[in-house]
Amino acid sequence: MRELACDVAVIGAGTAGIAAYRAATEAGAHAVLIERGPGGTTCARVGCMPSKLLIAAATAAHAARNTDLFGIRVSDVTVDGPAVMARLRSERDRFVGSVFEGLDGFPAEDRIDGSARFIDGRTLAVGEDTRIRFRAAIIATGSSPTVPKPLHGLGERLLTTDTLFEIPDLPDSLVVLGAGAVGIEIAQAMARLGVAVTVLDAGDTVAGLSEPDLTRQAAAIFGGELDLHLGATLERAEPEGDRVRLDWTDRHGRGQVTRAARILAAAGRAPNLGDLDLAAAGLHRGEDGVPAFDHHTLVCAGAPILIAGDADAWRPVLHEASRQGKIAGANAAALALGRPIQAVAPWTRLAMVFTHPQAAAIGAPYAPDADNRVIGAMDFSDQGRARVEGRNQGGIRIWADRDGRLLGGEMFGPAVEHLAHLLTDAVADGLTAQDVIERPIYHPTVEEALTTALTNLPKKKNGC
Repeated sequence: MRELACDVAVIGAGTAGIAAYRAATEAGAHAVLIERGPGGTTCARVGCMPSKLLIAAATAAHAARNTDLFGIRVSDVTVDGPAVMARLRSERDRFVGSVFEGLDGFPAEDRIDGSARFIDGRTLAVGEDTRIRFRAAIIATGSSPTVPKPLHGLGERLLTTDTLFEIPDLPDSLVVLGAGAVGIEIAQAMARLGVAVTVLDAGDTVAGLSEPDLTRQAAAIFGGELDLHLGATLERAEPEGDRVRLDWTDRHGRGQVTRAARILAAAGRAPNLGDLDLAAAGLHRGEDGVPAFDHHTLVCAGAPILIAGDADAWRPVLHEASRQGKIAGANAAALALGRPIQAVAPWTRLAMVFTHPQAAAIGAPYAPDADNRVIGAMDFSDQGRARVEGRNQGGIRIWADRDGRLLGGEMFGPAVEHLAHLLTDAVADGLTAQDVIERPIYHPTVEEALTTALTNLPKKKNGC
């Protein structure tokens, strides 16, 4: 049995784990990084990067088919499915390779391969032959796709984001279970690449939007490109030859049947915590499956153990995972070395969906019954730059308190990935709508839409 000792043990070499290891080391702690494989970070390997490569191919195909608006005639647009997937994997592997190159810079003795589990609140077992004594530990084990029970037993007919990008060719038809960020991105991309796509979701929202009018617009726009069913309940799924048959109930309670070559489970991801034996470390998982932890320090209740990234199921996006990793690494080092830990205020919420139109949610969530808020709205249908480029769909909703201080908003439209950053910075800086309006915006740009929405915020009755 190999016996090791360290100040900080980091479990998981993804985005959060790598950031945590670096932060702990920079703080003067002796840290080890444990990874059971395959590594490469969720974002680079099965998340944001391969999905954006698929979206890029779909955008090119869609643009080539829709040039008539500009007086440009293009004929015979052909999608080469194997070529699309080959480029996706080639570029994806480059991104993953960059992650591994970064890991190669870590001392070999600090990198430990194998599955970790807690023996007690100060000891980890890695595999069957290694024990690690630690002063503080960080759980950064990431997440895995959730597969609903009706989809079990479908074999290769079932896809998740962990397997989707490995298929050699595009299927002729696809059912996507889930209309959230991942589901609707993949669904629209596949539809634009010529796949017959059906989307089923039990809820009434799409693309992470909650403001009613934007949600309705999104459902109508995406429904024009694919077969979208909100309020749908999957009853069962079974193989049927080389395809899959799905029995489901629509929002009106009527039974429906859909057949497709493949089904993609895109109903969310669950933290990878089941194999860690958290109870042995004195940690108890709540109803959400995650141990209680302080969102400002990332320290779990009951032991010198911290949690970061997708493993904490709080804000499962890359920029949050990276920041959480840094906070956890610094605080784990502080715990190990007898220093005070630091409480860090969470970032302003920022979530994006890279469909076309794009969607984003910023800051405080939509609150329909809030009487201390005002809402400013704009519609892209007549926005100058959006009309020039034929992308004039969607709108913006921004909410502020009654003194004009910006609280958050939702967006659905062109260039939202840029507009959302502007609003996020304004909310984080505590700016009022007037503060932002008085800053320069160049003409003609889509960014002018932000000014329009801010100008349309109702003013206080006394004119202040």
